Amino acid sequence: MWFKNLQLYRIPVGWAKDGSHLEEQLSARRLQPCNPSDLQSVGWVAPENEGALVHSINRQHLLALGVEQKLLPASVVKQFAGERAKAIEETEGRRVGRKEMRELRESMTLELLPRAFIRRRTTFGWIDPLNGWLVIDAAGTAKAEEFLEHFRKSVDALPVKLLKLAQSPSSAMTAWVAAAQAPTGFTLDQDLELRSAENASVRYVKHTLEGEEVPRHIASGKVVTRLGMTWRQRISFLLDEKMQIKRLAFLDILKEEADGQAENDEDRFNLDFTLMSGELARLLDDLLAALGGEIDKPA
Repeated sequence: MWFKNLQLYRIPVGWAKDGSHLEEQLSARRLQPCNPSDLQSVGWVAPENEGALVHSINRQHLLALGVEQKLLPASVVKQFAGERAKAIEETEGRRVGRKEMRELRESMTLELLPRAFIRRRTTFGWIDPLNGWLVIDAAGTAKAEEFLEHFRKSVDALPVKLLKLAQSPSSAMTAWVAAAQAPTGFTLDQDLELRSAENASVRYVKHTLEGEEVPRHIASGKVVTRLGMTWRQRISFLLDEKMQIKRLAFLDILKEEADGQAENDEDRFNLDFTLMSGELARLLDDLLAALGGEIDKPA
């Protein structure tokens, strides 16, 4: 259980400290199989095998939103509707108009849905009541918003807020790169993206940031929008201008700590989640400090 991306939201410290009430609320919106006429079904699933919907270890909670989607490409619907239209023209001796063709596509969609393949995906969320975090493992905002939307429908008066920083990530990252100096506890890696006010961009991938080239871009007015970093030689990641953390990688030293300690898959899952949540809580503390802290920090 290792997150790959972090979408960060704030909750009041101590919220959902006891996961039992949260479990009760989520249980009303479990994932149900798609009906024959449904394109999609959304609901909560157990994060670990057939366990509880709220997987709690050391007052840290793990949630999982399951989504079943039927795969019915528009090209397939168009093909079947076209064949149906051709049959009408041949048998009735008339041309199918635009409105009727649209109705044929709609009817073919309903007809083909029960036979469509179903794809299932899962989005994980981590609640840290001790430090006031809701963290969603999603590379983009669309899946994070999907998780939040269903969470709001499931939980009464969900007190989630956006993270408000004293300094923008772009300003801070630009200063770090310009000075060739990472904040305490971090090192700068070799992935970087800079952008000008005119949206001209320069990207470096596995490229040294030393020398005159990068400072010259900053001097010309470009700002850093993405930066690869490593925290205390334990976790590497890519930070962007929207405070999204991507390409999260827990380095071998962390995973080695769990090797040999688990007797079965359940123990390993719990150990991984315990290590991940503990390390990420400390990483986020250090990262917020490097960015100058928060405005309206949760109490």
